[in-house]
Amino acid sequence: MKRRIFRFLDGLLFLCIIIMCHFPSQCIRRLFYGVLRLKVGRKSVIYYGSQITHPWMVSIGHSSVIGQQAMIDGRSGVRIGNNVNISTGVWVWTMEHDHRDPMFGVKGGPVVIDDFAWVSCRATILPNVWIGKGAVVCAGAVVTHDVPEYSIVAGVPARTIGERTKDLRYCLSDDPPLPFI
Repeated sequence: MKRRIFRFLDGLLFLCIIIMCHFPSQCIRRLFYGVLRLKVGRKSVIYYGSQITHPWMVSIGHSSVIGQQAMIDGRSGVRIGNNVNISTGVWVWTMEHDHRDPMFGVKGGPVVIDDFAWVSCRATILPNVWIGKGAVVCAGAVVTHDVPEYSIVAGVPARTIGERTKDLRYCLSDDPPLPFI
């Protein structure tokens, strides 16, 4: 009986997250996530339609952006640094099924995305991955291993294709926010 009650409450929470991530007010979405203990830094923006599961296991630094339709799976913990751009449609997973397990069990671990990193549209970050400071994950890449600082990775699976400048001085909150984001 306890298991059924837990599953019901977990499903109810998931439904609330789905509804609230589509609510057309940044302020109300932030308030809702705050109640669920999501840590969001000053001037960070979570755009309309972005879904963050288990928000109490997620922290987002200052002046970071979570783009539309992004999916952040917080089950094993996610830490996003300052001035990080998570673009539209990015998936960040902290758990996955173990294809080697005869019972098809799950495995996972935390994801860390350091300051000034840019994860471009439709990229996928898998569990136990660290994205280094200033690193760039190109559009559509699937990141299965750590990404060194200031490197640029692309492909499936993601491989290093270049290096980014180390002189990064921008602040993502310099632009005024758009209405109803």
